[in-house]
Amino acid sequence: MTSTFDFLLEQAQERENQAVMALNKAKVELEDFYEQVKQIEKYRLDYCNQLLQRGQQGLTASQYGHLNKFLVQLDETLTKQKSAESHFTSQVDNCQTYWQETRKQRRSYEWMMDKKKAERQKILDKQEQKMMDEFSTLQFARRSKTE
Repeated sequence: MTSTFDFLLEQAQERENQAVMALNKAKVELEDFYEQVKQIEKYRLDYCNQLLQRGQQGLTASQYGHLNKFLVQLDETLTKQKSAESHFTSQVDNCQTYWQETRKQRRSYEWMMDKKKAERQKILDKQEQKMMDEFSTLQFARRSKTE
């Protein structure tokens, strides 16, 4: 019985460890996503500033069209990136939920094992007390016979 619980606990601990690793990976991916969006936003801002500076120096309609087209592409890229945010946040949420479930399962196995251990100890204590009582009774009976 104990080896079964030991096996179950070991499996639960392994699942919990894997869940923690998956959660950490999902968090890193989310942070990387935010960093990537931040970089694109910074690049867009820098590009807008360059466009303003070049515009002050004078741009042809063709040059402005090309620069503006690139700016529109950056905006579309940002929109696509931001729409992907829900994917990364839901990954973190799903991993968090799974980790909590695995932790709960591991804790329930530990609780069951502790309960079984306490029950066994209670039985052993009762057996020991019974033996001590019998020993005392025998000692008392021997003293009574010798007196």
